Amino acid sequence: MGRIEGKVAIVTGGASGFGECISQMLAREGAEVVIGDIAENEANRVVDEICSAGGKAIYLPLDVTREADWKRLMAEVAERFGRLNILVNNAGISPSGSMEMEFELWRKTLSVNLDGTFLGCKYAIETMRATQSVGSIVNISSVMAMVAQPTTVAYSASKGGVRSLTKAAAIYCADKKLPIRVNSIHPGTCTTPLVKKYYDSRPPEELKAQIDRHPIGHLGEPADIAYAVLYLASDESKFMLGSELVIDGGLLASDGFLA
Repeated sequence: MGRIEGKVAIVTGGASGFGECISQMLAREGAEVVIGDIAENEANRVVDEICSAGGKAIYLPLDVTREADWKRLMAEVAERFGRLNILVNNAGISPSGSMEMEFELWRKTLSVNLDGTFLGCKYAIETMRATQSVGSIVNISSVMAMVAQPTTVAYSASKGGVRSLTKAAAIYCADKKLPIRVNSIHPGTCTTPLVKKYYDSRPPEELKAQIDRHPIGHLGEPADIAYAVLYLASDESKFMLGSELVIDGGLLASDGFLA
């Protein structure tokens, strides 16, 4: 306990899925957590759960695609806490879409997943520098940044962009001699509520086929990703910069062809 005691953390998309689990874990380990999300009711539920368990958390509305939202959120964090130590760019969408997808859906996916991560990095770096904070930015990418499926055209493109953006942002901070580390995490398939809901509505053999693609023999859990975020957010990872943590049950190691 207390691995990030006294640090201030922002988690985007913290109202559900990975973000909910990440927010709860960072709070348990001593961080003051700011949940940035468009889902006010769900975010406030997570805040209440964290505070009831003895942690510290608040909700601030955030649409990651809106630059004005980022400016407002960062100004409030700086005024309220006087520092920012951790940003987890977790908010994202994963609509299915092939090369025949509508351009509007392509643009929306890139806007949320890539533009939102860029804006987060940009304004977190600015705030960390202004408040003289030692910082860590963790960008949630995907194994689909390295590989693709016929229906992950926009998703793979956006997460591939996050992968490369992470390295560029990391080297920018190093070049400017800023004490800010930027790294990315690349999850495989995990049993978030949305994933569970999807497979509950599909024939059982589809879930089995997905599990069989992972050499480890099962899907991941949100906590598997949250533990990686905790490591990158803590001082334990002080020598990691521009790195990518792949957490996928061996999927990429086998090229996904074990089934």
